[in-house]
Amino acid sequence: MQTVLSIATDALAFGMVLFIICIGLSLTMGLMRVVNLAHGAFAMIAGYIASYAARDLGLGYAVAIFLAIVGTIIISIPLERFLYRRIYGSPELTQVLMTIGITFCVIGITNYFFGPTLKTIPLPQALSQPVDIGFRTIAAHRLFVIACGAVVAGGLWYLIERTSFGIKLRATVDNAAMSDALGVRTQVVYAVSFAIAIGLAALGGVVGAEFLPIEPYYALRYMVMFLVVVSVGGAGSILGAVIACLVLGLVDTTGRYLMPEFGNFFFYAAVILIVCLFPRGFLGRAQ
Repeated sequence: MQTVLSIATDALAFGMVLFIICIGLSLTMGLMRVVNLAHGAFAMIAGYIASYAARDLGLGYAVAIFLAIVGTIIISIPLERFLYRRIYGSPELTQVLMTIGITFCVIGITNYFFGPTLKTIPLPQALSQPVDIGFRTIAAHRLFVIACGAVVAGGLWYLIERTSFGIKLRATVDNAAMSDALGVRTQVVYAVSFAIAIGLAALGGVVGAEFLPIEPYYALRYMVMFLVVVSVGGAGSILGAVIACLVLGLVDTTGRYLMPEFGNFFFYAAVILIVCLFPRGFLGRAQ
């Protein structure tokens, strides 16, 4: 019984980490039509910022998360303005080549200045201790990650479906030229959407460092995993991303608990099966 509960808790927490990171990529691919292979690089940058703030500057965990998100968004602003804005609406191959180039540049710079070692983000005492829920104890950090994922999912749904910005974003996606003619500042909409996606990647990179360790090759190591989650969930679908992350998190965690020698086998076997059954992902839209 305890093993089942441990698997369920770890699977849910791991799935929420994938969701927080990947939902930003899902939005850029599904709504902005940009294949951003450098998405993981921004999560890695946030991890380095948070590690420096918490370990070297001695700042609190909450402050480190805030600085990581804000710092990563600030770094992304000139990249969006001078690089990404040039490939909006470009062929997918152009987007892939440019964003993979950004990924390798970030990896090289990080490796040169910080070395190949792992970076840890110290957890506060409140998140380091187990929480007694009556019939067993659960790591407080796991509950924190799950709560973050739930808040992100609810907040994004409200933003896209219930606010004027969400209306402008959906209108821009459907017909950018017409939206621009009607007075919608499409470039601002794209810039804000990109900043939100990067901020979510930053949050996921920091709170998920216990699951996906921060190191120079982070962006490349987990690139395929992030793309897979978006494909399985359906690009642009929040609910689809949640379902994909929970399913894949459960499969991967269960496999690692019961047959760790198989590594990522069960994760990618599940991906193959799901893609065969749902070619557009769980809730993907026909383009």
